[in-house]
Amino acid sequence: MILGWRGSEMTKRKNPNRREFIQGTAAAAVGGFGFPYLIPASVLGKDGKPAPSSRVTLGCIGVGWQGGSNLKDFLEDTSVKVVAVCDIDADHLKEAKQMVDAKYGNDDCATYHYYEEVITRTDIDALSLGLPDHWHAIPAIAGTRSGKDIFGEKPLAQNWAEGRAMADAVKRYGRVWQTGSWQRSIANFRFGCELVLNGRIGKVHRVEVGLPAGHTD
Repeated sequence: MILGWRGSEMTKRKNPNRREFIQGTAAAAVGGFGFPYLIPASVLGKDGKPAPSSRVTLGCIGVGWQGGSNLKDFLEDTSVKVVAVCDIDADHLKEAKQMVDAKYGNDDCATYHYYEEVITRTDIDALSLGLPDHWHAIPAIAGTRSGKDIFGEKPLAQNWAEGRAMADAVKRYGRVWQTGSWQRSIANFRFGCELVLNGRIGKVHRVEVGLPAGHTD
């Protein structure tokens, strides 16, 4: 399951032991936010699997601009072990592997150019998807079908049909999905929303939305 999030304001918090981790993620399932905590279904004894003694294994698909940033955060969580990175961009892939290997002090991180190779690995508990918007649905559905829980970047999907198919797959295969929209729940964003909702800035006649430019990944 993918539960909870630790934001930058909580970076001084000590890393929990495995028992604390399991208890904490269960409690945080409703409203935790920050960077994602991950817990495999096997920890809860599902499907007859014994509880593992090792950390949660994670495969990161898409390790460019946003995916690479998420990877850095995952590497700071001692309850998670990144075992594979995947990207069609050779430079991104090389940089991501170097980052993982430097963190763990070994050369164990596997690299892949195709997401299918990561998804078929049975030793991976969860996936982090940091792909371009038009590539969210297919790997997500394939990942849930393979028994993996997923942290995926926003937007959830390109259209209603894709989003419905993804949600249906999560339900059908008993997986958990978390979309990385945590920023919208932090205090300053909520404060701004409350100002608008309570008419503190007057009647809103027009809303302009700006999107960042210059990123192709």
